[in-house]
Amino acid sequence: MPRESAPCVPASEDVFLDHFPASDQNGAKDAAGAPFTIVEPAAQTAPLIFASPHSGRDYPPEFVAQSRLDPVALRRSEDSFVDELYGAAPGIGAPLLLAHFPRAFIDPNREPYELDPAMFSGPLPEGANTNSPRVKGGLGTIARVVTNGAEIYRDRLPPEEAERRVVAYYTPYHDALAGLIEQTRARFGCCLLIDCHSMPSIGGPMDRDPGDQRVDFVLGDRYGTSCPGPVIDLVARTLEDMGYVVRRNDPYAGGFTTLHYSRPEKGVHTLQIEVNRALYMDEETITRTTGLETLKARITDLMVVMAREIPGMIEQ
Repeated sequence: MPRESAPCVPASEDVFLDHFPASDQNGAKDAAGAPFTIVEPAAQTAPLIFASPHSGRDYPPEFVAQSRLDPVALRRSEDSFVDELYGAAPGIGAPLLLAHFPRAFIDPNREPYELDPAMFSGPLPEGANTNSPRVKGGLGTIARVVTNGAEIYRDRLPPEEAERRVVAYYTPYHDALAGLIEQTRARFGCCLLIDCHSMPSIGGPMDRDPGDQRVDFVLGDRYGTSCPGPVIDLVARTLEDMGYVVRRNDPYAGGFTTLHYSRPEKGVHTLQIEVNRALYMDEETITRTTGLETLKARITDLMVVMAREIPGMIEQ
């Protein structure tokens, strides 16, 4: 289990503690000061890795000071409590990777330099991707807006701030993820990375489905390319047997992580799972509802099925 230390939110700032609460796992950094925690199983018995890149809620005070948004509004992009929903992963024999930093600060489910030049006061690093659909929508590696379209920053950022965040937060997270994949593949000869997310219950202005009521789960396999068909079939069927409504690849087919790490020819597969936030939280106040424990239990049951059935579907 990860060793606990003080969260980066200062105890003297009560407003931060009220609105950016640290969870038992996600609120602490490891002994090396890394911006993530890996919760290891006692022994890895399944070729699965679960990762939660967007549930981090360690909001650096300087970032909060740069923002024009109040603390709750700043958390709109956060996949709140997803770290808790998948907290049983180590108990079924799979590691769980948790980012501490919030998505609004830097998004690890993007290329490292998907950046909007209009956000910065000087030239960006050479090779930055300034024209991707995500950048144009305001949701690049360093986002201009939260997911409801509200602008984050009061002023332009110095360009060196982008490099600082990539080096200090983004790169260590991906180094850890790549290490887990290689470790798992070396042990089992194959690996399935499950990228764990949550989605607003209604499509937002930056989404492909603005104003649409969403289903309970969206599974993304990059339109059948990132993992074997039987894997996504199993996950969909298991959730549907629990009474959930499931859709595939619409409106989310999988982001940078799903695409970047998928190497089926080398035994590395990826699957993105999006869960509707209305099932377990109040989306206005960013607080848990009684549905969280029920959903957590069902996701735990899903992970048990995955650990039992998927190894035979992906073995080389």
